[in-house]
Amino acid sequence: MNETIQSLFEFLQITDYQSKNLEKLAETDSKYLRDLKLNVSTVLKSKNLEAKEARLLALAAAVTDRHAALVDAFERMALAEGATGEEIAEVHACASLMSTNNVFYRFRHYLKGNEYYNKTPAGLRMSIMMNPVTGKAFFELMSLAISALNNCEMCIRSHEHSVRQHEVPEATVFDAIRLVAVIRSLIVALG
Repeated sequence: MNETIQSLFEFLQITDYQSKNLEKLAETDSKYLRDLKLNVSTVLKSKNLEAKEARLLALAAAVTDRHAALVDAFERMALAEGATGEEIAEVHACASLMSTNNVFYRFRHYLKGNEYYNKTPAGLRMSIMMNPVTGKAFFELMSLAISALNNCEMCIRSHEHSVRQHEVPEATVFDAIRLVAVIRSLIVALG
């Protein structure tokens, strides 16, 4: 196995995983492999996010993109940083809820001129958002990050507004979005 890939897998605590995509990059001595490893380690060590928060956001990206090996890795990493089972479960729930909301509200946004679609109540239960175990500010930040991954402008704007109302600094928002973007690139590279 290529040294950079091995180092990346050790950092992520991933064992017994084969990636044809990464091996193809390694065959050509792609500089991107080193960049990817550096990007992943950099975003997980953000100065604007606590270590546990960074791992939970990385987990949210892995859950959203359904990458089982990374879900397992980031769950282990989050637990090692003090995350509880309830917080891990809430990440999974948030990713699922945002999957629903992002599809629904993106549809409404695309057809914003349709009065019926936009005035009819959604009729969706979202009680988890009322009193999240991760805290309202972090839950909103996670919802924003997942909405960015799912490309829902309406949800991005709504959650960014809510995050800012909870006085989350712009630098923290920026780092959260950069983190999930890098984890998505990792998921694509892993295949």
